[in-house]
Amino acid sequence: MSETFECPNVATNSETWGPPASANNTKFNLLPYAPFGRSDRLGRSADFTSNYNQYNNQYQNRRDRRFNSNEANVNSEFVYKVAEDDFELVDTSKAVTRSSASFGQKKRNNQNKLKQLNARRGNDNQGGRGSFNKLQNQRGGGRGGGRGQGRGGGRGYGGRGGYRRNNWRDRVDRQASVAVKPDWEVVVDMDLNKVSKGIVNTDPPKSEEDLLWCGFLDRYNEVYDKCSVRKTAALKAYKNKEFYPVSTTDDPVIEKLAIGGQGNVFATDSILAHLMTCPRSVFPWDIVVQKLPNGTLFFDKRDDSQFDYLTINETANVQPSATKSEDDPEGINTPERLSLEATMVNQNFSQQILHKGASSKRKEFDLPNPFFDEDDNDGMEPASVAYRYRRFDLGDDIQIVCRTELHGIVKKNKADSSIMTDQYMTAFALNEYFDSTKGNSKSNATTAAGMVNWREKMDSQRGAVVGSELKNNAFKIAKWTAQSILADADQMKIGFVSRNVPKNAMEHQILATQFYRPKDFAQQITLSEGNMWGIMRMFIGLFQDQPEGKYVIMRDPNKALLKIYSVPSGTFESDDEDEE
Repeated sequence: MSETFECPNVATNSETWGPPASANNTKFNLLPYAPFGRSDRLGRSADFTSNYNQYNNQYQNRRDRRFNSNEANVNSEFVYKVAEDDFELVDTSKAVTRSSASFGQKKRNNQNKLKQLNARRGNDNQGGRGSFNKLQNQRGGGRGGGRGQGRGGGRGYGGRGGYRRNNWRDRVDRQASVAVKPDWEVVVDMDLNKVSKGIVNTDPPKSEEDLLWCGFLDRYNEVYDKCSVRKTAALKAYKNKEFYPVSTTDDPVIEKLAIGGQGNVFATDSILAHLMTCPRSVFPWDIVVQKLPNGTLFFDKRDDSQFDYLTINETANVQPSATKSEDDPEGINTPERLSLEATMVNQNFSQQILHKGASSKRKEFDLPNPFFDEDDNDGMEPASVAYRYRRFDLGDDIQIVCRTELHGIVKKNKADSSIMTDQYMTAFALNEYFDSTKGNSKSNATTAAGMVNWREKMDSQRGAVVGSELKNNAFKIAKWTAQSILADADQMKIGFVSRNVPKNAMEHQILATQFYRPKDFAQQITLSEGNMWGIMRMFIGLFQDQPEGKYVIMRDPNKALLKIYSVPSGTFESDDEDEE
């Protein structure tokens, strides 16, 4: 037998809210309700401003936070409020609540008291124990800065690479060098700091041989060995010189060598050196890798990438700011403008230090510059560069063919004899960076970023200048050294170029030059040649295990992570077709 449901009698009220006064329902007679008229506006339908404590401090104890909340005031806006005559106040004593001071708050209060006490002592006794804060700042701060500003400690609060309590305020979120598309698939994800630590085979190549020589080389002008702060040389702009940063797949010589089966891995010296020294990089970058059906690998770069532009203070504690300031309204000290300036200075320096005209005693090689077109030169001429195509046998059926570059010829003594011979050289330039926002000027010997004023220290303490650059531009200098080793250069020339005026990025002066032997210099900067080749073996092994296709090696813009993506075969090619 099914039960029936009887609908209760509900009295309607057409005049106001609630049951009518004539309703004879004693069940809800004494139930309070909020009067409401249909023409009145609603105040709020829900209360999201209840008096709960928010999570304001990462050190605040959650247990304490629970007791701090005043549950009596929760949703107080919706509690029925009666007139004062309807009730009597029974208890007027103040409710006992638990103290809201947590352990973290007490700790901060004690620290503030100690700071005030130290400050008073410092004012009373300069140089005594009360000046601990000043001494701590001079040493780099914290436990790790006990060895000075230049070196610091890895685990402390100061020094190079050390953790600083307020570093998050100066953090800059960089953008990736290329946008990751939804159809890209992550193949490998590795920690960049552990790339060089997990290498097993660090043996040098079994053999090195030259395949082809192209281009020409001019001789070095010894006059620039005498450059100093008192006797500077103005840096000239060579607008009629043409430089060719041609990618791997666009090189006609590499194409012929690949067809002839001269190797199974092809790249340029800049790409190989970049990968060999990538653990030192900080800024984002990307490299394209193509694997053919026969297993041949091409390490290449995108046509519209910033790969060939040099960086400034990439590994410094304080890097160039991406925003303009009042002292720099034109933005000449932003990373993009500094990168363009450094690239221009480097190219002009490599050509200025060479002899010109009849005195150059130019050495022509077997083949001309493969990228220079005499019929369409527009008054331009190729720069003094020799392209040396070399093959490295790494064993395990790995044959690397690399296009390397040399920039000049210099007459120097051999390492083990006093005989003067012609030696091949590479040339690079470091340019001084003036940051007006950090108080850098020609009158300051040391800036807030830890840089040394070259004009004051170059002649008397050149080692301090070199040490500062090795710290602030570790990746760039290591990459130059690796390129010189790949090209089998006997000498590496480094120039020190500074602006004439800190706020003029177009006029520069050569303050000094210095020759280094690439392999000896690599030992000074702790660049192991065995680790260089071990990193390349690691990358080649990763792609040998992958199917044919196109891949992208990307460095994370904000973390020391390296990711390898598998991308569609037409990636980076549609843009070129649209432009055509």
